Amino acid sequence: MTGVAVQPADVTVDDDGSVAVVRFGAGQRLNALRTEHWEALERAAVALASRRGLRAVVLRGRGGVFCAGSDLREWEHAPMAEVDRSFWQLEQALRAIEDLPVPTVAVVEGVAAGGGCQLALACDLQVTAATAQVGMPISRLGILPSASFATRMALRIGPSQTKDLLYGGRMLSGEEAHRMGLVSTLVPEGGVEAEVERLLAQWGSLAPASLRAAKAAVERGLQPLTGPARREPPGPAVDAQEFPPRIAAFFDRPRL
Repeated sequence: MTGVAVQPADVTVDDDGSVAVVRFGAGQRLNALRTEHWEALERAAVALASRRGLRAVVLRGRGGVFCAGSDLREWEHAPMAEVDRSFWQLEQALRAIEDLPVPTVAVVEGVAAGGGCQLALACDLQVTAATAQVGMPISRLGILPSASFATRMALRIGPSQTKDLLYGGRMLSGEEAHRMGLVSTLVPEGGVEAEVERLLAQWGSLAPASLRAAKAAVERGLQPLTGPARREPPGPAVDAQEFPPRIAAFFDRPRL
């Protein structure tokens, strides 16, 4: 799979046989992703899950930015059913990443917002630049958080802090996100590459079967908490009355 694009071309996988690096976005618009990009991420994760020699998967956006979530341009005039389908595809991509049997790490630089924040949390670890911005500002648009969205956050920072972030819709600095436990690893600006290399070297010295078993053991222990959210049927992703005018207002706001 070395250097192969997973259609569309904005999602690619570089696989050296031991470590796969999944890159997404075009380095523009903060790597906001459309439905077809979430589909491509799901396909990439499913394909990598069957790779027996794989030790680790790294997810990162292009242009020094992780991901601003879904591309709002896709929803500006879309029927509510299409918006719901887009959110469900996002969730399917996140679950496929969570189901990878090897350690996964998100390289969080620039922005990880909304679906981008969820993408980072779907990984086992998050190597996060201190200057990054992380959060779930979805309430500003009338988006309805799913149980899966909330559970990914609550498992790391607890129910009260999850509610506080979802209610307020505020973005956190990388330092704040690390301090409350939302992300696993904080590095100074410019330090992400060295930290990722350190992690991969550490994992490379360990028995692959032990790495996979450790991940599987943790996931089995969490199933009583994650299982109900995963079994919840897809529901409305947005408030049908609030969402259209809020999306319109987002595109009408002055640009700097």
